[in-house]
Amino acid sequence: QVQLVESGGGSVQAGGSLRLSCQASRYSAYMGWCRQAPGKEREGVAAIYPNSTTYYVDSVKGRFTISRDNGKATMYLQMNTLKPEDTAMYYCVAGLRLGGNWRRGADFVYWGQGTQVTVSS
Repeated sequence: QVQLVESGGGSVQAGGSLRLSCQASRYSAYMGWCRQAPGKEREGVAAIYPNSTTYYVDSVKGRFTISRDNGKATMYLQMNTLKPEDTAMYYCVAGLRLGGNWRRGADFVYWGQGTQVTVSS
């Protein structure tokens, strides 16, 4: 079991920045961030693999940066140049199923409670 606790969400104006943090109860090799906007399906936003390879959904490339501190079992998502369409509940996820795809949130076993990000225009 892995417990995940997110922090750092909030409300900002378009063009602003936020940094999300995820504290895990222990190290997990495959981790990521997913989000869900009202009326939309959950989508994978970014993922980080054990070799530090990172992946991003096209809509956030160049604006978001995922990173981790393995010694602290902590993961981060630096979000810059935020847009109103980034408004969503953001979830820390871990434990990618064998053969799973990071773009599909359902392929992660463990989920945090989520932190709300609201971007106003």
